[in-house]
Amino acid sequence: MKPIILDVDTGVDDALAIAYAAQSPELRLLGVTTCFGNVSVEEATRNTLYLLELLGREDVPVIAGEGKPLFRRNLKGDAKHIHGEDGLGGALGAALPKGEPGPGHAAKFMVEQVRSMPGQVTIIAVGTLVNLALAVMMDPEFAKLVGKVLVMGGAVTVPGNVTGQAEANIYRDPEAAEYVFRAGLPITLVGLDVTMKTLLSRERLQEWRSKDSKLAHFLADATDFYIKAYEHKRPDIGGCALHDPLAVGMAIDPSFCRTQPLHVEVDVEGLYSTGRTVAFRRFGPKKPPNMDVCLEVDAERFLEHFMSRVV
Repeated sequence: MKPIILDVDTGVDDALAIAYAAQSPELRLLGVTTCFGNVSVEEATRNTLYLLELLGREDVPVIAGEGKPLFRRNLKGDAKHIHGEDGLGGALGAALPKGEPGPGHAAKFMVEQVRSMPGQVTIIAVGTLVNLALAVMMDPEFAKLVGKVLVMGGAVTVPGNVTGQAEANIYRDPEAAEYVFRAGLPITLVGLDVTMKTLLSRERLQEWRSKDSKLAHFLADATDFYIKAYEHKRPDIGGCALHDPLAVGMAIDPSFCRTQPLHVEVDVEGLYSTGRTVAFRRFGPKKPPNMDVCLEVDAERFLEHFMSRVV
């Protein structure tokens, strides 16, 4: 079993990623850390605790992290228009988790786990990268001790999803992302280049609704809201992208995506391109690669694997 930490800003696709990770026997879920992004860090923590209880995984600790960007104080807002007021498409309702988050800070938890298992821990970061940036700042050896880092973020060869250039997780804290990209971490970037090709159709939700399972119905209700948000912008899309679950899928089976080593930086100063992930792909002298970037995905094989595990 591969030991992982899942770092989330729990909206709908984070919830699907948590369920996927928690029910995949290849992965040992050491803990789930939370940050701001789709919702506030407090809401992300609440949503994560509730979902783990639905999954029967109260054994997995939830550790809260940062609620604001690394340096900026002009917070770029949440994504409740995409994920719902509760972050879970309204499926949460008035429900509250029974459990409480664990003590300490997400970044400290990351450092402790990585130090206890040098070279073994995979961190899957599917929200803003502020907790990961703080872990690197906290421990100068962290980048050398972590086994692998999978980042759901960026749009290297395709348009962004919050601006014409920027993907949401990078855009909401570009300095944290740029710091992480420069830290020497063993990163695989799972961005919009591949995640937008992994559509979960509305028809597939019926498979969940047909099950005698509170979890299945909960995820179907949440995802239905998420699909409607996609259809508001693209009426013909017929589904939603499995952004965060694909990052989990890459921890289970790296052959889901074809990757290319590239040097990627984040634009932290652009007037119209803040948060853009810029890859150096020109001929001639090149900057050495600082990550592997997913450029192609076996979407159908991944989707079938995801559906076989999530509920």
